[in-house]
Amino acid sequence: MAKDHGPSVKNDEQYEALREKGMSKQKAARIANDPNSGKKGGEAEDYEDRSKEDLYQQAKKVGITGRSKMTKKELIKALRNN
Repeated sequence: MAKDHGPSVKNDEQYEALREKGMSKQKAARIANDPNSGKKGGEAEDYEDRSKEDLYQQAKKVGITGRSKMTKKELIKALRNN
């Protein structure tokens, strides 16, 4: 059972796990108090919903070679495998 850290820490179990990993009290409390922490997934759009130009720019950013000759499907595959 997680120790009660008072009203300043909302998720005592998560707080203790973070402290055991070596995080400072402040950082562990900040993460444990964030209602979105621990949830999977980001806010990014699916590749299929993006334009080819957006995919091209992302491929450029991560350094995928041959991107200028790729189709949208090829850009998606390259980004997923990068």
